[in-house]
Amino acid sequence: MSQQQLRRPDQGSDEGRGEPIRYGDVFPVVGDLADQTIAPRDAALMHSAESKALGHTPKGGAASTMESAATRNEQRGVVGHDQFSPTPANQGVSVTQTAMPGCPGQRLVTEFVAGQAVTQYVVNDEERTGPGGNQDGQRGQSIGGVSTWTDKMTIGEALSAAGRGAADKPVEMSDAAAIEAAESAATGLNTVLRGGMAASAQSAATVNARATRDEEKIKLGDVLQDARMRLPDDREVTRGDAERVMRAELRNNLEVCSRPGGVADSMVAAARFNQEHQ
Repeated sequence: MSQQQLRRPDQGSDEGRGEPIRYGDVFPVVGDLADQTIAPRDAALMHSAESKALGHTPKGGAASTMESAATRNEQRGVVGHDQFSPTPANQGVSVTQTAMPGCPGQRLVTEFVAGQAVTQYVVNDEERTGPGGNQDGQRGQSIGGVSTWTDKMTIGEALSAAGRGAADKPVEMSDAAAIEAAESAATGLNTVLRGGMAASAQSAATVNARATRDEEKIKLGDVLQDARMRLPDDREVTRGDAERVMRAELRNNLEVCSRPGGVADSMVAAARFNQEHQ
């Protein structure tokens, strides 16, 4: 199995434009998983697993394929932005790395969805170091030469998901308040970190309030880029964290509603997922 064997979601004819893209359409999987729709939160899980294992999401890896398919499914209206597919939600995703005998400095990466291998490729050691890689000692387990990452979602990962889900939305004061609450929950500090995401979001919201055209406004995706790596500390999202962030976002929104796919929305989805996978 290799990356080259993956079928991109945009390949094929124009037939079935209203049909969902399923796992069996793009990956060599069988059983119930093959018939299930690729959902946005499934893709977010794989994006997180790759980031923890490699320090980045490789072009052409499982996460990029899943994100492309999930985006198309969402555009077609066959899946919601905060939706998981049943089997990945219950069984999770994982990324393993195994040292290759006779090839110093190289490792075989295998990515799994619900226990089924969906792609394999080789990486050099220098490709898997740096922020988010297993060299930083974060939540990785090394057993028998295989490194595996769990699928519990952290505050940083939820912020990253919001940055992708509402990437083109101008930053507002409600976003800045929600980011401040999330950053504080992650660090345990009740202050805005100089140069941190909350400080950037507050500045962006101030600039945007004065801007007259949308193209001049700073977007949420800009502020939350590489969110997980920018947090000085990170931990799994709890229900309390999600409620705290939701309150902060609602208090600063004149319409008293959360932004779909935004910070509070992503934190609630992450907390729900973690609670279901206790």
